[in-house]
Amino acid sequence: MAMWYAITGTDHPGSLAARLAARPAHVARLETLRDAGRLRLAGPFPAIDAIDPGPAGFSGSLIVAEFGSLAEARAWADADPYVAAGVYASVDVRPLRITLP
Repeated sequence: MAMWYAITGTDHPGSLAARLAARPAHVARLETLRDAGRLRLAGPFPAIDAIDPGPAGFSGSLIVAEFGSLAEARAWADADPYVAAGVYASVDVRPLRITLP
């Protein structure tokens, strides 16, 4: 039985250039989940209180997606281009029971 998982990546300070370089590959993986109906939401955390943080960059990302197991969600998260590019200092993967909306 598939379940929702919250994947939270926390960026290394000063990783904006690496994030921007790896973004097309990162977004392509998210689009694959979306196209399969398995993506609830995804987006970055601006490092400042602004939609476009400019050179302040981002402090991390949140992805809520459906996987068959926690192990599958962790494996997907570990293969993220942001991990390979050194953007994320850490990645947390947790089961999520969506109550609303």
